[in-house]
Amino acid sequence: MKVEQLYTGCLAQGAYYIESKGEAAIIDPLREVKPYIEKAARDGADIKYVLETHFHADFVSGHLDLAKATGASIVFGPNAQPKFDAHIAQDGEELKLGDVTIKVLHTPGHTMESTTYLLLDEQGREHAIFSGDTLFIGDVGRPDLAAKSDLTQEQLAGHLYDSLRNKIMTLPDEVVVYPAHGAGSACGKNMSKETHDTLGNQKKANYALRADMTREEFIKEVTDGLLPPPGYFPLNVMLNKEGYASIDQVMHQGLQALSPEAFEAAANETGALVLDTRKPQVFAKGFIPNAINIGIDGGFAPWVGALIPDIQQPILFVADEGREEEVVTRLARVGYDHAIGFLKGGFQSWVAAGKEVDTITSITATELEERYTQDNSIFIVDVRKPGEYEAEHLQAAHFAPLDYLNEHLAELPKDQTLYVHCAGGYRSMIAASILRARGYQHLVDIKGGYKAIAETSLPRTNFVCPSTQK
Repeated sequence: MKVEQLYTGCLAQGAYYIESKGEAAIIDPLREVKPYIEKAARDGADIKYVLETHFHADFVSGHLDLAKATGASIVFGPNAQPKFDAHIAQDGEELKLGDVTIKVLHTPGHTMESTTYLLLDEQGREHAIFSGDTLFIGDVGRPDLAAKSDLTQEQLAGHLYDSLRNKIMTLPDEVVVYPAHGAGSACGKNMSKETHDTLGNQKKANYALRADMTREEFIKEVTDGLLPPPGYFPLNVMLNKEGYASIDQVMHQGLQALSPEAFEAAANETGALVLDTRKPQVFAKGFIPNAINIGIDGGFAPWVGALIPDIQQPILFVADEGREEEVVTRLARVGYDHAIGFLKGGFQSWVAAGKEVDTITSITATELEERYTQDNSIFIVDVRKPGEYEAEHLQAAHFAPLDYLNEHLAELPKDQTLYVHCAGGYRSMIAASILRARGYQHLVDIKGGYKAIAETSLPRTNFVCPSTQK
């Protein structure tokens, strides 16, 4: 028996590969399925099952393409109603895989079709659970993401309480917990950076598994402090439930190399969003006017999903040469299938063609301190998340979290210079590029973000302003 976790850091997502006696199962695969097929081929195994723990909201699964390429059966748990052929397993049903067994445990709560897969080894011993978004390391799945549910989040949390107590906590302490996500995912509130653990350790460390916790306490703690989910989540659920274009088709369409002239014409003709995926400080020194910067070397796909509201939006992109396929792949992971081409030769080809170029000023935290000393009325914009801001922030900062930047535009004056910072410089450049595209001409990005700012003597506070609570 072989069990491998295939973890993708930018999505904080774990897919799983199980192999026994020449048969393999893939749990919660990503959109690009070739790596799974190649892994099984190296093991001399046939992929028999594609197991889905639920209809994912934060990424588009590769279940359809993988089943089509291998002939594997797509398996969901009870209550799932996909618009394509799949095996809807019963609670307690056992699936044979070589010499091991995978038992279906229906664990509703995160969503009503949520299912945990229990792996029984060759001797029939309970070895591991693949818990999807039901149980994370340090947390449990949020109960407010079920698509078109007639149940309230409190009712779903009640179902989750029952699922955990009746189906999971009754298992032996040595069982390994393999969740679908880790720290950084929006599918939970307080996930650990660890990506697996024993159930026994989780019973001790996970607040939601406290033995003395009442149903009412559980519901209150699990639903408290939930931020609104990213706007693309319902759209990903729809794609996972109803189907989507083949990844090969998406890649072919997105990997059209366009000259500067063709790129500019396509932007004008289609109204495509121009997405610049280079590093923030490289972008600042020169970019196509109105381009939005979301760097590929960060939380690229989740930020695309959070900030580009129309999943059908045509996208033209700028990338470092050689990384074009990576961009299209990572867009497709969250359902952005409408990339229509990239700038051939990268940004340098745009410059060489004599096309218009824009820039954004970027200064150090020390320079910010000097300017504040000269004029303490300068307008500083903090675009971090609420928890980061509440932990500590500049006294002079105006809070406008990047996730909700459009909601704060009326508060940000266009006739003043805005000094924009985040934690390290990645998100602030995203924000600055969005503001520039909205007509803000007086923008200054702070290199190194709050990490660098904290090394200065600029006045700071951890006072929580009630108006910032969401």
